[in-house]
Amino acid sequence: MATDRSYVTENQTQLARLEALVSKLGDRELSRPLEAGWTVAGVLAHLAFWDYRIVTLFDTWGADGRGTPPPAHHAADVDWINDAAKPLCLGLAPRAAARIAVEAAIAADRRVATLSEAALAANAAAGSPINVRRAEHRREHLDEIERALAAR
Repeated sequence: MATDRSYVTENQTQLARLEALVSKLGDRELSRPLEAGWTVAGVLAHLAFWDYRIVTLFDTWGADGRGTPPPAHHAADVDWINDAAKPLCLGLAPRAAARIAVEAAIAADRRVATLSEAALAANAAAGSPINVRRAEHRREHLDEIERALAAR
């Protein structure tokens, strides 16, 4: 039975949304403060970090899923990982953060869109340590950014 690949279209939709948003944001909007000391650019860099994580893990694991699956991260790990990466995300120039977010999203989407059935099955069997539904994370933060910009 073929794997549900609806995530590919969902990822493409959120990638297009990311590209459209980034294309219209100036330095002022990119530097706008968000909750918990983040900025719009910092959140875009955060998205890039997690998308590049997908790229790196699949490159290491192998697109055919025959290598050793990556370890699943625990929900508790996400907070300290985000906290550790925050200064780096905020330290990027706003335009660079926006550009890297789009580049990372494109790279991650390409990886997960072309995964073999075997790789998808191996990921599922390993407890889905790699979330191929990149759209979920993007949607969450794009909604956050759009709300903040609308509240100017």
